[in-house]
Amino acid sequence: MNDVEQWRQSAEQGDAEAQFKLGLLFDNADGVPRDETEAFDWYRRAADQGHAVAQLHLGLMLNAGDGVARSDAEATHWYRQAAEQGLADAQFNLGLMYYAAEGVEKNDPEALRWFREAAEQGNGKAQFNLGVMHANGDGVEQDDIEAYKWWLLATMQSDKNAEANIQMIRSRLNAAERTVAQDHAVAWINEFQTKG
Repeated sequence: MNDVEQWRQSAEQGDAEAQFKLGLLFDNADGVPRDETEAFDWYRRAADQGHAVAQLHLGLMLNAGDGVARSDAEATHWYRQAAEQGLADAQFNLGLMYYAAEGVEKNDPEALRWFREAAEQGNGKAQFNLGVMHANGDGVEQDDIEAYKWWLLATMQSDKNAEANIQMIRSRLNAAERTVAQDHAVAWINEFQTKG
């Protein structure tokens, strides 16, 4: 019996992890022809049982319209289900939905909340977006030093956009502020990494 048959047998018996794995096989054409409809169906079964990563994958498919009708509102629903279980990628995506007003009304404080949840788990994209929100004053008081801190964390994950934004923020800060910002950011990152 090959992997596909083993996963299918367990999936048909209601095993959520097997349902998710079977969805992945069809989604990635791993041992089977790519079939987005089949992938969606297996992800959905696992997601309905509370499988957080399957919920994230459902959200991604719905958000992109991969094999299903695009629905930002339904994508947001599934991102929320996974985000509330603590899945950082889902928290980041839910933050994006609020920030870009996709599937929900624009809500910068909610975007900030979900970006922060993901960023505190080390999600570099969320760290970058938190920097953007602080630099622009989106849903929070404008704060170049706070932006600098989040972008510095994102650069530690090789985020090229964050590197470019750090250069921009340095030019906005005068020399004295820049020194304070750098010292403050380094101390904050050390504390942040100690907590994590």
